[in-house]
Amino acid sequence: WVGRPTALTHARGLSKRWGAEVWLKREDLAHTGAHKINNSVGQVLLAKKLGAKRVIAETGAGQHGVATAAACARLDMPCTVYMGAVDMERQAPNVGRMKLLGATVVPVTSGDRTLRAAVDEALRDWVTDPNGTYCCMGSAIGPHPYPYIVRELQAVIGREAREQMMVLARSLPDIAIACVGGGSNAIGLFHPFLKDQSVQLLGIEAGGKGNGLGENAASITFGTPGVLQGTYSLLLQDEHGQIQETHSVSAGLDYPGVGPEHALLGTIGRVKYEAITDDDALDALAECCRCEGILPAIESSHALAGARRWAKQNPGKKILIGLSGRGDKDMPTLQQTILKGKI
Repeated sequence: WVGRPTALTHARGLSKRWGAEVWLKREDLAHTGAHKINNSVGQVLLAKKLGAKRVIAETGAGQHGVATAAACARLDMPCTVYMGAVDMERQAPNVGRMKLLGATVVPVTSGDRTLRAAVDEALRDWVTDPNGTYCCMGSAIGPHPYPYIVRELQAVIGREAREQMMVLARSLPDIAIACVGGGSNAIGLFHPFLKDQSVQLLGIEAGGKGNGLGENAASITFGTPGVLQGTYSLLLQDEHGQIQETHSVSAGLDYPGVGPEHALLGTIGRVKYEAITDDDALDALAECCRCEGILPAIESSHALAGARRWAKQNPGKKILIGLSGRGDKDMPTLQQTILKGKI
């Protein structure tokens, strides 16, 4: 039903342009169009096993909401999805998909009206009925054991990619690269490679439109330690510990924190994290469309832009990129940017 294993595609056009051997792990080909379905199916099955009467979820880009709605429809569970009002506007196609799949979509108009506010509302709902309601967290964030659950369910990405690289590319990659918001896609790709010291790991955060507070969503690059929504991690906050508003052209990366395992991996140096601006991500999206015939999500395009920059600095290397989802959902944003000639 999910469509695993997803393909590993040799990106010949990008390889030629970048002077590297580029491979794409195609989570955009999974059912519902992104990696989120891996996690949603597992957690909704867990909800049924625990005897929950309903499932609730939070969503930013809408992909986790769609995946959870689909899993609930498949497994006959009522589903409610909380989504920030700002995200509902820029990800309108996914709002319609959730409703078609039978979910109740609740707009969140408090706070910054993006993913952080949606998580707040989902947690508030959950604590009012913890026995009858299961909260299906979409990223590697929130109180324990959610970061662990999400990592274990998403690690199928990296396990498959590792095996596929050995068969199709005849070796492990020199580097694996993935976008990082809360971090579910990236930790899923990275975790099976952590013990392979020959494989560099690079997480790409949302650099937005600048380095100042409120201009980006790069929690590891610019954040400081703190507690948010049950997790001690690196956060975008002021000197008083107040969480700041974030900015990213990508709804799925627009979050002021990051999964605690990413914070640890960055601190100990096993994974390197860098930020990519909105404009660079959109430019990489257009390049992938025209060179590969693949429309990636804007989230995934941050990883593409980061890989392009790394390839120029390290010619001739073998690069594995986690293509976390497809870009159909981003058409409203793309209509206002790339298709208007602004990028």
